[in-house]
Amino acid sequence: MTDTEVQAPKIEFPQTDYPIKVISDTGVGNKDEIIDIVKKYASINDERIDERLSSNGKYTTIQLHIVATDQDQLYNINSALRATGFVHMVL
Repeated sequence: MTDTEVQAPKIEFPQTDYPIKVISDTGVGNKDEIIDIVKKYASINDERIDERLSSNGKYTTIQLHIVATDQDQLYNINSALRATGFVHMVL
């Protein structure tokens, strides 16, 4: 590896309070669908779900905290959320 190559940071699993931000179109039922999708793959801390609208109201950011068990789980959550068509980014 050269000095200019960047490696992704290593995550040690399990992570009991792993944050996930989901940026999606604003729409009725989108938040519930996002939560349902994530719950298929991980336990969610229901007390730490935050929702924010963009300044023009077009986009919504939802931040969830999950129990992350491995890299495959995070990949599956990302893929399932992106497949909805209304999710633009998962961080």
